[in-house]
Amino acid sequence: MSSLKHLLKIDGVVAAGEFTTDGGWVNYESKMEMSPELVNVSAKFCATITMMHHTLADAFSRASKMKWEPHRMWMSTGGDWAVMVCSNRGVFVEAAKADYNKIFQALSGKG
Repeated sequence: MSSLKHLLKIDGVVAAGEFTTDGGWVNYESKMEMSPELVNVSAKFCATITMMHHTLADAFSRASKMKWEPHRMWMSTGGDWAVMVCSNRGVFVEAAKADYNKIFQALSGKG
């Protein structure tokens, strides 16, 4: 699995971090100014969406009889930005500069 500093070297990545299931930061690195409020809301955002995906993967697996678990990764884009998360690690990315495959590979430890 790539270090946070390694993740920041990937084109488009401006912040990388590890968060707890209850929405706290374990560690983060950033190329941009991040206020304590932005750091905290980012951790809560990542943890909340990750929990939602785990819940939906379980429900969809049961309803569809398809294997959706364990849930591994998710991504959200909007405007000029993207958030990409694998397990309890995530990155904030300038969407226009991102090589999404390269970032997911690095997050998952396959790149």
